Amino acid sequence: MVEEGAYWLAWAQISGIGPVLLRRLQQHFGTLATAWNATKVQLGEVEGFGFQTLEKVVQQRSRLHPEELFTKHQQENSHFWTPADADYPRLLLETPSPPPILYYRGEVELQENLGQKPMVGIVGTRQPSEYGIRWTRQISTALAKNGFTVVSGMAEGIDTESHIAAMKAGGRTIAVLGTGVDVIYPHKNRDLYKQILTAGLVVSEYPTKTPPDRTHFPRRNRIIAGLSRAILVMEAPIKSGALITATYANEFGKDVYALPGRVDDYPSQGCLKLLNQGASFILKELDELLTMLGGIPQIDGVEVCTAPEQLMPTLSPELQTVMDALASEALPFDFIVQQTGMAAGSVSGALLQLELMGFLSQLPGMRYQKT
Repeated sequence: MVEEGAYWLAWAQISGIGPVLLRRLQQHFGTLATAWNATKVQLGEVEGFGFQTLEKVVQQRSRLHPEELFTKHQQENSHFWTPADADYPRLLLETPSPPPILYYRGEVELQENLGQKPMVGIVGTRQPSEYGIRWTRQISTALAKNGFTVVSGMAEGIDTESHIAAMKAGGRTIAVLGTGVDVIYPHKNRDLYKQILTAGLVVSEYPTKTPPDRTHFPRRNRIIAGLSRAILVMEAPIKSGALITATYANEFGKDVYALPGRVDDYPSQGCLKLLNQGASFILKELDELLTMLGGIPQIDGVEVCTAPEQLMPTLSPELQTVMDALASEALPFDFIVQQTGMAAGSVSGALLQLELMGFLSQLPGMRYQKT
């Protein structure tokens, strides 16, 4: 049986099928394996699948063999997750456009992936002022010392300062790249890259050996926003890529904070715009900021015990229906959908909630079982 991850990879190879359409496919059919075998008429029922896209699917799908493709891809890219993997970052998976393949290098910390350790994104200009550098260092240090993982893009300026300060404080950091995870850009950050591999992760949606491209960096900003519980914009001109990250954060329902600056300072114009649009102020009292960030709801793991059944909390009718369909042996997602009679999207959401409550576990290939 071909695992579901192979179909995420195969679908991603078809031109015109991006992360958003992949997400819609998965929600419509329940699994991408089911979608792979769907007819042209059935695919046409999915929003966004116009005539040209359908023609590309028909032409290209017949030439791809998911299992062979997946095996070859593993040989060329040894470390990656697909949304079918239990270790795929949970917060990123909840966004409308999770990367179908997320490559990584470094030290994985499962609590980050499960959303149990808070991650905060710090972004800003590549040419910060002394003011922006000072505050980036102070805030990154404070976050690291208080158990937050700092996420940024390893670009020059604010990104670089945030990574370095977090590691100097003994914390973890994650760099989201616009290249393959084995390509260092900018090259002057090669020492920083090596340090991050020992104190965190570098991640990317691009396969190994992918060189820098101007179109990659705006797209990677959605991953920074998706991984993080909040985004802090330290200094940013009006046309800064940091504002793209903030826009994604707003779309994903994340909190956005901005460092205020003088109205006539060019590096602060983007931050002032964000504040005018409703972003929260980053003020001198860092304890207040830490309290606000710590107050953001987190995905908490629930310790599973062998208590009597009557001690199990009351579930909503939807959750109870899905729970009743599960068994001690692993069941495939499409079978659970069939058993419940619910929409695939509703079942997917219920399974995620039950997993976070500790009542089930997800196995490779989108199979689920009671714990």
